[in-house]
Amino acid sequence: MKVYKFGGASIADAGRMTALLPIVQNENEPLLIVMSALGKTTNALENILAHACKGDMKAAQALADTLIDQHMTYALALLDDMHFEMAKKALATLANELKKAVGDADAAFYDQSYDQVVCMGELLSTCMFHHFLLQNGMDAEWVDVRKVIRTDDTYRDAAIDWNYTKLEAEAIIGRKLRQGKIVVVQGFIGSTEAGASVTLGREGSDYTAAVLAAMLRASSVTIWKDVDGFRNADPKLFADTVKIEAISYNEVIEMAFYGAQIIHPKTIKPLHNNNIPLYVKCFLDKELSGSVIKGDTGNVAYPPLIVLKDKQVLVQVTTRDFSFITEDNLSRIYAIFHELKVKINLIQNAAISFVACIDDREDKIKALLVALGKDYKVSINESVSLLTVRHYTPEIFFGLTKDKQILLRQETRKTLQAVMK
Repeated sequence: MKVYKFGGASIADAGRMTALLPIVQNENEPLLIVMSALGKTTNALENILAHACKGDMKAAQALADTLIDQHMTYALALLDDMHFEMAKKALATLANELKKAVGDADAAFYDQSYDQVVCMGELLSTCMFHHFLLQNGMDAEWVDVRKVIRTDDTYRDAAIDWNYTKLEAEAIIGRKLRQGKIVVVQGFIGSTEAGASVTLGREGSDYTAAVLAAMLRASSVTIWKDVDGFRNADPKLFADTVKIEAISYNEVIEMAFYGAQIIHPKTIKPLHNNNIPLYVKCFLDKELSGSVIKGDTGNVAYPPLIVLKDKQVLVQVTTRDFSFITEDNLSRIYAIFHELKVKINLIQNAAISFVACIDDREDKIKALLVALGKDYKVSINESVSLLTVRHYTPEIFFGLTKDKQILLRQETRKTLQAVMK
């Protein structure tokens, strides 16, 4: 069997979703489809949540009604009368769940509230795609992936209970695939043992596809995007990017760790462990060759692989009594970052100071500064960027950092990183 993952751009409107039909119809193997929310839906849900957490429930519910109406309009453009009526009933059930989640939102439990609201995007999009496949004579079945993927209660970045989820994946999804059905599930979401919805972190739909592929022993995963394959840098940020036909798991996981947007950092591990190739192909032209990520790519000479992360903060922690930043202080500092679930993108320490580059998340940073400030002097540089170049050349690095103030630089044999402003 194969796993296809369709992102928000591929279903941005009814025309885009309709254009996916030949991709699905041309597949001869059993197929599991993992789908994201419609383009911009997650942003809209975040806005709804923001109003709810401010106590403006009237505005939040009005925005929720607008979002549901937009999905109904989308379904009306996509489906014939009979299938629209079927989809309308299913969408109405999901709309009620959304309204309840909005009504229960609590700023004091923001992350938990976030997951109950934001998870609805994937449920709505897959509901419509399922009915679209039925309309076109395909034996498709919709599965609420929250009944399959069980996690802990780390909201917004939940960890999967692998053993439980594997049993459910085989029992629910595997059985339907063996019956010859196309199975449509949601990416990005799961649920706790208590039944609360969770999300799996940034670009979690890719991770969902990889996890289910590993558990169900898929032959491959294909992520359908609006690009012609994997490139050495984000073409939205850099000119003259180069397409890479084949790249190793190791290279991609390095890039993902440093913040590359094309693949979720956790996605590669289950694929690598099970030797499942990952294809990146273009839904706008399925005949393009795309790129493949796999174990052995031979003696490939890679071009410079460039990752730029904006909206970073450089945090400097200094001991008050001039004691060294060695094991005791490091363990205390790391414990604070770990307890607050603050991911460190780059670290460096000197005799009496520790420097970390982290994502600029206001809620996390405030708590971090308070916790660190109890025992240390803390200063920050805001609005900085983290540049990472794998297989760098001096010329490439100079061109990327020209006219920038470099606040921190680290260099290894293959990788050069700089925090700059």
